[in-house]
Order: sequence, then C-alpha cells, then structure tokens
Amino acid sequence: MYKTYIPKASEIERDWFLIDANGQNLGRLASQIANILIGKHKPNFTPGVEMGDYVIVVNCEHITVTGNKLVEKTYYRHTLYPGGIKSINLRDLLSKNPDRVLRKAVWGMLPHNKHGRKLLKNLKIYAGPEHPHDAQIPKTWALN
Repeated sequence: MYKTYIPKASEIERDWFLIDANGQNLGRLASQIANILIGKHKPNFTPGVEMGDYVIVVNCEHITVTGNKLVEKTYYRHTLYPGGIKSINLRDLLSKNPDRVLRKAVWGMLPHNKHGRKLLKNLKIYAGPEHPHDAQIPKTWALN
C-alpha cells in the first residue's frame, strides 16, 4: 500500500525571486509568476499545500502586450450603486497604476479562493527598478 506524502509547514522552504518585467509580454510573465507563487516549479509540489515562493517584480511599467490590447482591453469595476460601472482601458491603467495590470493578470491565473488570496500576498510589484527587499537576498529568475 502506497502512502501519499504531504509536506509539513516546517519542511517547506520559501525563497525570494526577483523578476525584471522590462520588455516582457504581460500574459507570459503572469503565467510564470503564478507558477512560482503556487510552487509548481518545485519537485515536491503538492496541490492544496502552500509551497510557493515570494516574487518581486520590478520595471512593470515597461510591460508589453501584443495586438491592439492597449486600446481594446478594458478593465471594469462596479461601485455597487445603480449606474456605477466604471471602465478603464489598458493604456490608461498602465500609465496610472502599472502594478495593478500585472496583479490583475496574475490573480486571473491563481485559484479564486482563500488559498489564492493568500498566495497573492506573496507577490510584490514595483513600477520602477528599485525595491525595498534587499534584506531577503532575492535570486534572479530567468524567464523562459
């Protein structure tokens, strides 16, 4: 009889990874970040167990997209009042809050439950090249 191995919280080692988003495609970058946050890059990955690492993304204001997405892609939100739907396109959101574009893309690739919300807190996004996480000694992640 085989027994399934479930790693304990004390056995899980979490690393910090630094990703430079300069010139990277939004969707491809978001999918790789989601895999790191979930922990699928580790050999002892177990679904349902938080095994992912921390991710620091810098230069997210220089993200690229293909096609006409800068003009055609629209983000919606609602104020919960009648007629309170608000919309903004990708170009305006990138110029106003570039970190929100990447955060929304990564959130779309994570589980939409408590587990996914906890994983999203391990993502740190910065518009420029500086970040305050030098004390964690992040490793540079080479994108595929």
